[in-house]
Amino acid sequence: MRHALIPIAVAIAGVAAVSVALAAEEDGTQAAAESAPSAAEAAPDTAKARELTPEELAEKEARKACKAKICEIIATRDPDGGDVSCDIVKTWREEDIAKMLGDKIGWPWGKAVCQSKLKLARKPLALAMSEAQYEIVMPAQTVRCTLAQKTEGEPYAVEVTLAPKVKFENGKATEAAINWGEASAPMFIYPLIYAGTGLDNSANVLGPEVVRMVNEFTTKKCAEVKAEAPASNPN
Repeated sequence: MRHALIPIAVAIAGVAAVSVALAAEEDGTQAAAESAPSAAEAAPDTAKARELTPEELAEKEARKACKAKICEIIATRDPDGGDVSCDIVKTWREEDIAKMLGDKIGWPWGKAVCQSKLKLARKPLALAMSEAQYEIVMPAQTVRCTLAQKTEGEPYAVEVTLAPKVKFENGKATEAAINWGEASAPMFIYPLIYAGTGLDNSANVLGPEVVRMVNEFTTKKCAEVKAEAPASNPN
């Protein structure tokens, strides 16, 4: 029974991973639908099936500057300079949440729209990329999500704090923990939030997913940011 309490924690963990390093920019299937024009032309039906909504496009555009800042630190490994502070909004589609959860855990709601204020110190991130071993310990972050009902009704509003930790070896994440804290939600679903986050704190169910997302961001996503950046003018 208690494994059925994990889904809400997993949904919120998507933004938790974003708070670690904006790692959850898109899930693999959505990213494939947004690949280069040549790929889209080669498979127009697939691209059309995963076309972003205007809201999702606006969210993605708003995240670009934050991604670029984080990727600049990862690439240069320079500890000197400004820290990262960004307002992050991410919509998780129902089908993407279901894919994250797998066949054993059901998702009883529709989409989840989550937002947070990402605060990430520059020096620890630079050292994590350059040192043989390093652990990033982030300050407490607050994540707010609205969970859409599948039937008529107002979305459920959920708020939770977290203080992620990620261990790195030679620039690659090896261990992670979300470290859930205070949570607030409607009485109807609060027990699920409390039980799910409590279970993750004790068993670290979501740690491996955070590790995967962080490593994907530092490699694949940052490579995409570099490819999309305007070419420097030789003159």
